Amino acid sequence: MTVAAAGGLIATSQLGHAYGDVVALHHLDFEVPDGRIGLVGANGAGKSTLIKVLLGILHPTSGDAVVLGHDVKTDPIGLRSKVGYMPEGSCLPLSQTAADFTVYAAELAGIPTKAARQRASDVLTLVGLHEERFRYLGEFSTGMKQRAMLAQAIVHDPELVFLDEPTAGLDPEGRSEMLSLIGRLGEFGINVLVSSHVLTDIESTCDWVVMLDAGSVLRTGPIDNITGADTVDVELLGTHDVVVDQLKARGASVEVRGKIIRVSSEADSFDMIRDVLAETGVGMRRLTQSARTLEDIFLAEGGIE
Repeated sequence: MTVAAAGGLIATSQLGHAYGDVVALHHLDFEVPDGRIGLVGANGAGKSTLIKVLLGILHPTSGDAVVLGHDVKTDPIGLRSKVGYMPEGSCLPLSQTAADFTVYAAELAGIPTKAARQRASDVLTLVGLHEERFRYLGEFSTGMKQRAMLAQAIVHDPELVFLDEPTAGLDPEGRSEMLSLIGRLGEFGINVLVSSHVLTDIESTCDWVVMLDAGSVLRTGPIDNITGADTVDVELLGTHDVVVDQLKARGASVEVRGKIIRVSSEADSFDMIRDVLAETGVGMRRLTQSARTLEDIFLAEGGIE
């Protein structure tokens, strides 16, 4: 399927971008559906570059990308009329009030002044800044500034909002509140792409994940599918070699840790272990289960948080 014919929220084909001789994105091929998408990777993995390419701010040096049906190379203006963007880092006009800034953002999107004022009031209430809306942005804490940037990104009711490290610099309470706000955006029909190097943030808010490492895609798919395989630790009473061989023959991933073997499989690991132990006659002392996390997968496949 070509990118032009692909459905979904975002689709790329052999997408690349380089800053001179430095290649930031390497031939990215992925497609994501509507919903809440997590874009994860270490600092420097290419997340911010990818977002700017998908916004039409940076021009791809190779390949193609389509966002909401708009080609990022040929129709960046049409694309940006349908999306919102919360950049990483503070970029607010500190001498303006939150209300004035949010109204201005709404007017830039073509909303008439009277409607823009009402929309700004509603959105600032949503993000928890109603009481502070007439304070200058320069007086805001880091958490309040993040909320103000989120407000400007959604005030025009976009179909998709890009959030680049939205919890950066926040304390635990502020991080929790921001993640809760992100989770609520779907209630208003807004699709979300959240970029973060904090994998637990993505697990708590998103339905789909795109993993980047050094500008390349490691994995992409529904989070439940990626993390859903069982990981089971089995402490054996006898030799583990024959058990390991049999488990691997059934398609399991097996890691030996002394007398304990760690088994991961897309199939039911418990049933697989039961069958292998019954066939080999090897006894076990202990069996425990733990779900894989995005961090487990990311580290195992070459990424470093």
